[in-house]
Amino acid sequence: MDEKRFRLTDQVAFVTGAASGIGRAIARVYSEAGAIVWVADIDGEKGEEAAREISDAGGKARFASCDVTKPDSIERAVRAVLDQDGRIDILVNNAGIGFVGTILDTDPAQYDRIMDVNARGVYNVTRAVLPSMLARRRGIIVNMGSIASLIGVKERFAYSASKGAVLMMTKAIALDYVDQGIRCNCICPTRIHTPFVDAYLRKNYPGREEEVFAELSRYQPIGRMGTPEEVACLALYLASPEAAMVTGNAFPLDGGKLMG
Repeated sequence: MDEKRFRLTDQVAFVTGAASGIGRAIARVYSEAGAIVWVADIDGEKGEEAAREISDAGGKARFASCDVTKPDSIERAVRAVLDQDGRIDILVNNAGIGFVGTILDTDPAQYDRIMDVNARGVYNVTRAVLPSMLARRRGIIVNMGSIASLIGVKERFAYSASKGAVLMMTKAIALDYVDQGIRCNCICPTRIHTPFVDAYLRKNYPGREEEVFAELSRYQPIGRMGTPEEVACLALYLASPEAAMVTGNAFPLDGGKLMG
């Protein structure tokens, strides 16, 4: 493969939820492609660690403290990027949380929390970043949806509602700004093996972790969960010049779940 393809040389990327899991993998892969990566996360210790890991590997990374539910926190983080690097070329709205439950299992506070982080967080961060992109008439936005954006998933009522919103915000942003140099797409992964999954199993299925892990893996016809790196490589494509004709779309990474 041509080594000049899928390069993000000196592009400034702002990745939310980049201290761990999928976001951390995206930050690392973007850095390997030549981007200047801002690790934006509410967890300062892990965020600094992620940025340091990239720098130690020869990449360019900086940490920005950012709570996607708080506009003031976002404005400070975005201002820090613009003050230091002058622009944001790529925004990855990755920060998110999960919740297991039907509508009757979900109390109002839990519902509000899921929507606040997963849906309103995308609104908050995009609204803060987009004006600087529009001023330059160029910008790439990659939103993290879910397979739950596309199909029903059992006992994921609030989570599905939030990720459905992310999908439609993606399409609305792409349509509204396609003639102003903005591309916006959405990645819709199935279950991805992250530290969140391991913690969830330890908490909810003590002593049965391997059994339930195997069950969750079988949900995908391909027989396993995805990896953060697989999601990150799709995010790299969507941010790269090779995807210049792609906007307003949802990209499943589903292990065959949507075949039937």
